[in-house]
Amino acid sequence: MELEKIPTVPTAEELLDRSFRRAAARMREKRGSSRANEEFIRAVGASLHDRLVRIIASFPEFDALSPFYRNLAEALCGIEKIRMALGALGWAAKHSRRLGSQLGREARASGDSPAVRKRAVARLASVVHQVDGDLRFLNIVRNQLRELPELRDEFTVVVAGYPNVGKSSFIRLVSTAEPEVASYPFTTRGIVVGHRAAGRDRVQFVDTPGLLDRDPEERNPIERQALSALMHAAHVVLFILDPSEECGYPLENQLRVLAAVREMVKVPVVAAVNKADRKPNEGYLNMSTATGEGVDAVLDAVLRTRAARPTAR
Repeated sequence: MELEKIPTVPTAEELLDRSFRRAAARMREKRGSSRANEEFIRAVGASLHDRLVRIIASFPEFDALSPFYRNLAEALCGIEKIRMALGALGWAAKHSRRLGSQLGREARASGDSPAVRKRAVARLASVVHQVDGDLRFLNIVRNQLRELPELRDEFTVVVAGYPNVGKSSFIRLVSTAEPEVASYPFTTRGIVVGHRAAGRDRVQFVDTPGLLDRDPEERNPIERQALSALMHAAHVVLFILDPSEECGYPLENQLRVLAAVREMVKVPVVAAVNKADRKPNEGYLNMSTATGEGVDAVLDAVLRTRAARPTAR
């Protein structure tokens, strides 16, 4: 996946250190103080320019990403904020090259090239330090984007519902995924992907963070990851309910989110009740991920929708 190839983004100090070391090696190749200092200044400017340009080029063109990954990037980091940081690096690259050329010429013409070199180092360092915050932010972005799961072109079941209703437990029972399971809400902080053989094919299961009953503009980045999976990855949605309300949320609220999901997506939505060993509910598929009862029936209902596989992505 393209996002996995983004290299580590250095800090300003790391970037300067590498460029200075490279320039020092070039400087030793020149005879005469003036030519050596000129070469050092030009080499630092060129190295900073090239390294900054490589950082910019290592990030994807976000408009070319699939809607699923584009929306995840927006939810996690903010695409406009990423573009602004990359733009700041472009500014620093341009000024580094310009200063390297300008001050290199001054060093050649000056009778005191060491003084020009000292001034050049200070000015180039100042330019790079101005984008240190952008470099650090882009490295955080890089780390988050690299952790996004790879979704393959396979029949995809997105499991949704309120926090702590048993989504992760179901995923663990039916697929290869190993999401964290705990008795407190919002255990799942991001998208988790697992797979299961289904005849000659393979089915992809996506475990999503919990969704709450609130306006879209109030949803946090964790919830927006779930929405991205629902909107752009699902071929079928399994929405899990907890009528026992042990999840900490009233069934009425859960049903409102279920209705909203049905309106939101253009793929089949299978609703199932979990914790049926505590409180079954007529009108829905019932299961218990704690005992395993009914899990296969829910899985079969989900997989039957493959016969009329819609185009979700």
